[in-house]
Amino acid sequence: MDSDQHGRPASTSRVGCAKAAVAYAVAGVVHLVTAGLFLTGLRWTVLGFRTFFQPWIGLLLLGMAFAMRPRPGRLDPDAPTVREADAPALFALLHRTADIAGVRRVDAVQFTPDFSVSVIHYGLRRRRCLVLGLPLWAVSPPQQRVAALAQALGRSAPRNVRDGAFVGTALRSLTAGSRAVQEGEPSATPPRINAVALGAAAVADGTRRFDARSRKSEWLLWIPRTALAATARLLLWLTEPAARRALFEADDASARAASSQAALAALRDGRLARAVSMEMHRLAVEKRTVVRTHRPAAPQEDLWDMLHAHAARLRAQDIPQPSGPDAPVSTGNGSSALRIERLTRAPQCPAAITLAEPDLARIREELRVPRQTVAQQVLRDGVRL
Repeated sequence: MDSDQHGRPASTSRVGCAKAAVAYAVAGVVHLVTAGLFLTGLRWTVLGFRTFFQPWIGLLLLGMAFAMRPRPGRLDPDAPTVREADAPALFALLHRTADIAGVRRVDAVQFTPDFSVSVIHYGLRRRRCLVLGLPLWAVSPPQQRVAALAQALGRSAPRNVRDGAFVGTALRSLTAGSRAVQEGEPSATPPRINAVALGAAAVADGTRRFDARSRKSEWLLWIPRTALAATARLLLWLTEPAARRALFEADDASARAASSQAALAALRDGRLARAVSMEMHRLAVEKRTVVRTHRPAAPQEDLWDMLHAHAARLRAQDIPQPSGPDAPVSTGNGSSALRIERLTRAPQCPAAITLAEPDLARIREELRVPRQTVAQQVLRDGVRL
């Protein structure tokens, strides 16, 4: 049976292409419905004042169109951002990695306290920004940093329709719209009303009427909320083959850029996310509570070095896992195990990008201010676990 480059049957590839085509059709319907709601609502609101109900219906349609509006991405104003002029060595590495992955180069880099790395689009021109978690960067060896960058850049390839301008915008609009009309938080325990208090009967009657109106409004919102959520789930199901194919192609790009060994190590290091976050939280609490009173609290300059040492101890505690075409593969569940198995059994690639010590020193100096800023944020706000 004919197979594609990922070892899947040709019939599976044809099914994936058919699903992608249907996803484009569903996304087109979503955009047309949004435009139709906006134009109809605007027309009924502006030209419908001859009757009493048309302006209100028009406002309702405009509200639905506003909830489903396309939302261009934007940069996080609280995250430190660098451009190519600020970090030429870092961007030289990113440009080489993007060229190997066959994707468009990034225009900006933002730094967060998360153990992750991803690519987002921002602005009407859909510029590209790499969102780099400094914990991941700090605990990873140099070649694994290259592998993680290549994986993130490869996932944003144009073939990933879930992240594209047409289908991705529709999916984000549906998700945001369903959240906008979702059911409100359940109320707290109702207040106890003393039966002999003055006006107790009026308060109880008002509470019952308020609860009845709330239930009616929730029933009115149930139809659009259910429709938006169901369409979003449909788009996720239709784009699942493309997203899986993008993950495999990103792993291939990671192996070509940093070597197969580094790509496998970067995938396996995903299990360190929880432990590193816990250690970062512990260090933040320790800094906020165990501090000398005769001097003000300052950012912990060695926070990232301590995280690196902690991750090294965690790696040393694990039993080394053999790698190679004939090595046994873990039978764990999830996409990570499947990706590790696929990379292990694929032909091994050498590293196309090798970070020398001078390059690492230049990048470290360029990231000095973002490292301090994110460390201040971690010590001030803690870590979400």
